[in-house]
Parts: sequence; structure tokens; C-alpha cells
Amino acid sequence: MVGSLFYLVYILIVSLVTFVVWGLDKSAAIRGTWRTPERVLLLLGFLGGALGGGLGMMVFRHKTRNNLFRLAILAAAVLQVGILIVI
Repeated sequence: MVGSLFYLVYILIVSLVTFVVWGLDKSAAIRGTWRTPERVLLLLGFLGGALGGGLGMMVFRHKTRNNLFRLAILAAAVLQVGILIVI
């Protein structure tokens, strides 16, 4: 039980960070300034930020046309739910 609670808190923190990074990247895209590398966005999603990445896609309408990102965030979410079930 303690392990699953720790994991949920971790997921929420990483998701919050991921959501903020996606928002900053969308803002940079609009302004035409330095962007966050795509591999960083994907890595954050797989390190526990699938929820934040998915919400960032919807709220900021960012990377929604890129099928790689949609599939990667979905795969990361499935992985994170699977880990939670195992714990």
C-alpha cells in the first residue's frame, strides 16, 4: 500500500512538471523562440508524466497532430497504470 501511494505521488509530481514543460514549449512555439527538444517531452512522459503530457496536449493543443506523440503518451499511460497494478 505504501509503495502504491509513493508511486501515485511521484506520478502526480512528474505529471505536473511535464504539463508545465508542454505549456512552456507551446508558448515558445508561438513566439518562435528556443523550444524544448521532442525527446525531452517524450522522456518526461515515459518517466511518469503521461497524465501531464496528455493534459498538456489537450489544454495547450500542442503536438496533437503528431501521431508519434499521441501514441507515445498513450503507451506511457498504459505502462504507468500497469506498474501501479503490479505495485
